[in-house]
Amino acid sequence: MDNYTSLIRLRISAHDAHYAGNLVDGAKMLQLFGDVATELLIRSDGDEGLFVAYDSIEFLAPVYAGDYIEASGRIVAIGKTSRKMVFEARKVIAPAGIAGQPSAADVLAEPIVVCKASGTCVVPVHCQRISR
Repeated sequence: MDNYTSLIRLRISAHDAHYAGNLVDGAKMLQLFGDVATELLIRSDGDEGLFVAYDSIEFLAPVYAGDYIEASGRIVAIGKTSRKMVFEARKVIAPAGIAGQPSAADVLAEPIVVCKASGTCVVPVHCQRISR
């Protein structure tokens, strides 16, 4: 099996904050994993395919507006139409929280894993454009 991987990085905006204290809901991480899965399917099959189900989801640390998140994923198993994937989201930059300096931010010495998940996507045979 080829080593299909994907990585995206983005800043979580104030628009993404859903709760008090600029806390972002976990659904935002799942949205990122969906984007990663789409890229993985395009790379492996030449088609966006469909996300069928998550097998597991673990929310491990809070995400706030202003955080920079890296979301990555890889295909770990390929069936006739199914693609088993694993995902991880890491916080790599966070607001510094310095009074009077609302734009200050810190690059984290060690990324903080905020979410892990695994799931299955499907690409119907007639949509698969890349042969194995």
